[in-house]
Amino acid sequence: MKDTSITQPTRSYSGLSRLKLFWALSRTPHGLIDMAMPALGALLCLGEFPSIRIVLLGLITVFSGYTAVYALNDIVDYKPDKEKVSIGGYGDSDDYLDGVLVRHPMAMGLLSFKEGLIWTLTWAFLALLGAYLLNPVCAFIFITACILEIIYCIMLTVSPFRTLVNGVVKSCGAIAAVFAVNPNPSPMFLIALFLWISLWEIGGQNIPADWTDIEEDTYFQAQTIPVRLGIERAGVIIMVSLVSAFFMNFVLFLISPISFGSFYFIVIIAINLYLLLIPALVLNETKERTKAIALFNKASYYPLATFVIVLIKLISQHG
Repeated sequence: MKDTSITQPTRSYSGLSRLKLFWALSRTPHGLIDMAMPALGALLCLGEFPSIRIVLLGLITVFSGYTAVYALNDIVDYKPDKEKVSIGGYGDSDDYLDGVLVRHPMAMGLLSFKEGLIWTLTWAFLALLGAYLLNPVCAFIFITACILEIIYCIMLTVSPFRTLVNGVVKSCGAIAAVFAVNPNPSPMFLIALFLWISLWEIGGQNIPADWTDIEEDTYFQAQTIPVRLGIERAGVIIMVSLVSAFFMNFVLFLISPISFGSFYFIVIIAINLYLLLIPALVLNETKERTKAIALFNKASYYPLATFVIVLIKLISQHG
């Protein structure tokens, strides 16, 4: 296993700099990027910009929701994360998007469990309040996402199919955003959106993330796809998931009330190739951990890149 000496941060945190530990607990750099997905879902469904009230309330709610759910993951996984740290886990995460600040600051002993719990509950309350004001259905979806996140964490040593649960959790934000702008969305649109996000999350985020932790997960007999099925099959599942996500991306653009021309579809092809499919092919060829990290990092920007394209299209329509 890794040398445990490299896992303990040497920098001391005090005053305002301590706030960075709470942002690290919620993986805020990643969460800010993920916020593009709910905004994207809302725009693709509505076909135009929502009211200022929904935009402002939605931004606060989405930020609070991601901040709470990402922190909830570390709350539930507090014990196994501490065990991983004790054997040298999470010590080589500088090139990993989720490690931009500090990975798992509670497990590292930089934040107490009580501090993390209060932080999580505070943001969860704000998210729940904002979701209810947008649409009571959004509040129900947020509660469901929190419950499923807990189930996902508990399944760590139970089944590799936990990755399917994670896909559902990640899709909840965008689905809630759809109900915030349209109380009666098309079932076909909801299904397409759900499949698109779930497939991207499974192939571009969840399995590559588990691939990077395969050494520690094997040691603790975690039931992840790479550990349980092996990296060969994990690579195949990643490829199938991302190719399917690519297809669902086209379906969403076709059924959206926004009229996308050929130029936008060409750009979408380029985005899918550069951020998802090519990194996945490289990972399948090399089977290297660094390539799994590269896929995770690039795939993390996929919602933001797609959102920018949709934003440009809507601005051009109103120009």
